[in-house]
Amino acid sequence: MEKGEGTRQRLRFPEGTRAITFISTLVLLVAIYFWARPGYQHGTNSHFVGPATCAEQCHKKQGESWAKTRMAQSFNALRPGVYAKEKESVGMDPEADYTQDEECLPCHTTGYGMVGGFVSFEETPEMAGVTCEACHGAGGMYVKTVMDADDPTFKTEQAREAGLVYPPTAQICLRCHNEDSPFIDTEYEFDFTARVARGTHEHYQLKYEHEN
Repeated sequence: MEKGEGTRQRLRFPEGTRAITFISTLVLLVAIYFWARPGYQHGTNSHFVGPATCAEQCHKKQGESWAKTRMAQSFNALRPGVYAKEKESVGMDPEADYTQDEECLPCHTTGYGMVGGFVSFEETPEMAGVTCEACHGAGGMYVKTVMDADDPTFKTEQAREAGLVYPPTAQICLRCHNEDSPFIDTEYEFDFTARVARGTHEHYQLKYEHEN
């Protein structure tokens, strides 16, 4: 091309470059989406110790009472054929297996996706269901540190500062009892007092009073 002709010389890319660039960009955008999207927040950032630790070391009666509640058995609701009529009424397949469904597991297990939390029923059966730490916070923050069975003279406020959630509030429950559940509609009103009375363990008198 001679100078002064007023035409521009186009750059030529190797064949297939555009396709590779498009695919790379698409993969990058998908990765950014999954990294940035809001996920389920459990509300605690430490490791979980499991309900047996709570029951065997300090709260045996509470543990036995909890084991009889619907919260303790909530994982079973994900199994095929369980609560079939209820599932069918909201458009769910009553014969489907939801025990590995990532949308269901955060509220039917404890600590899903977190250190020491639920992985699968085969690996971590003790974390299936709504256990102690789902309401009281991950025990790794306060068990055997502030709260020690060998020295029960600790104060509740010290445990709270370490991460114990006591007493649990309605906000803890509303992480799951909300409109994200297929069984809850826009007119649903969560009755915290009623739920505590019929859904949690018996609240026995503690052997030691830990108040300041």
